[in-house]
Amino acid sequence: MADEVTTRDVRSAVQELMPTAKDELATLVGFRSVADPRQFPPEGCLAAANWVREAFTAAGIGSVDLVETVDGSHAVIGHQPGPPGAPTVLLYCHYDVQPPGDESKWTTEPFELTERGGRWYGRGAADCKGNIVAHLLALRALGSPFPVGIRVVAEGTEEMGTGGLEALVESRPELFQADMIVVADTGNAAVGEPTATVTLRGIANVVVHVETLAGEVHSGMFGGPAPDALAALVRLLDSLRDEAGDTVVDGLENGQQWDGVGYEEAQFRTDAGVLDGVGLVGTGAVADRVWARPALTILGIDCPPVVGSAAAIQPRASARLNLRVPPGMDPTVAQEALTRHLDAHAPWGARVTVEPESVGAPFRARTDGPGYAALAEAMAEAFGKPLGTVGQGGSIPLCNVLAEKVPGAEIVMLGVEEPRCLIHAPNESVDPSEIENLAVAEALFLRSFGS
Repeated sequence: MADEVTTRDVRSAVQELMPTAKDELATLVGFRSVADPRQFPPEGCLAAANWVREAFTAAGIGSVDLVETVDGSHAVIGHQPGPPGAPTVLLYCHYDVQPPGDESKWTTEPFELTERGGRWYGRGAADCKGNIVAHLLALRALGSPFPVGIRVVAEGTEEMGTGGLEALVESRPELFQADMIVVADTGNAAVGEPTATVTLRGIANVVVHVETLAGEVHSGMFGGPAPDALAALVRLLDSLRDEAGDTVVDGLENGQQWDGVGYEEAQFRTDAGVLDGVGLVGTGAVADRVWARPALTILGIDCPPVVGSAAAIQPRASARLNLRVPPGMDPTVAQEALTRHLDAHAPWGARVTVEPESVGAPFRARTDGPGYAALAEAMAEAFGKPLGTVGQGGSIPLCNVLAEKVPGAEIVMLGVEEPRCLIHAPNESVDPSEIENLAVAEALFLRSFGS
């Protein structure tokens, strides 16, 4: 590992660059890079992509290009070879952001970086433009020539999930070949608590349709014995939770336990915005429920709205269901189990039809390789605490594609997006100390991994 003097030098270099980092983050946040032309002009994304390309070039990456992907976005792809025999590290980030939503809920302008209470506010300040800045800080603190080969990848449609970069990995895997892939799009369990995300849940969605009558009938004339499709759907959906609220799908295990850093209930309540007096759902530790077990969410229901509804018994109703699948569980098997469960639990002989949607595999990162060991040591040195591990309830399909197409690479997920950042919500922010510490850790890691 780097000696004490070198660590101080890296810290000093990063600290001296922090005012520049703030200015650059302000520029990045100013780009309205929402990758949805229905909401924002595509010029915002292109301007952000060009800025990222120029910034990584200036930071010492010799070859950086914009590569158009099948969804029309531009991925920033760069490569700087390392010394002979040195490993290669791929640094991932994305420059597109979530829409700001209702701007009246923002205290300050969403596309203008604003400092308040020691934090920097703005859409994308954390997710994921803060991570772009951290990558740039680390490279500048090291200075070229770098001790390892460096690949940089900045995605342009991560938030929209249209799959452009995943398709590029599949068609041109040579652009992504590396020994270690650092996916900077997650964050620490709390400010100052170094944390790697090592698992992601997959998804297995379905749409279920329930039919009971040939058509609507009057609730006064037929209510009682006439089978109500909406009531049947409610009964059917209720069968997917037990009395404690745990997800129960026939044939799927639901008692798995998480063995990494815990998730305090009070913190979860705050992060999720649970209302006072409302209990959490399910049994076991919060980390078990959100990272290690299957979880069923009702995404939407087709039924008459309250306003304009008539005194009629419904002949049909539908729901879209999202089943989150933990690591170690096959999403196709889980989807098939969910389909069988819905068929088996139809009340009153109601006709049930299940339409499967696409599935996404869960992911578990290796933590036994030399890259992870070097990173863990660097994170501990930068933050002054041992590296912990968490899972993430969501999915990052790119990780699975990279694992398949770059099978020799270790993959680790980290970043500046700790819970107080409120990513995807109004008043997104980043703690600048997270950018600083992550940059120091990344620079130390690149140095030690190269040796």
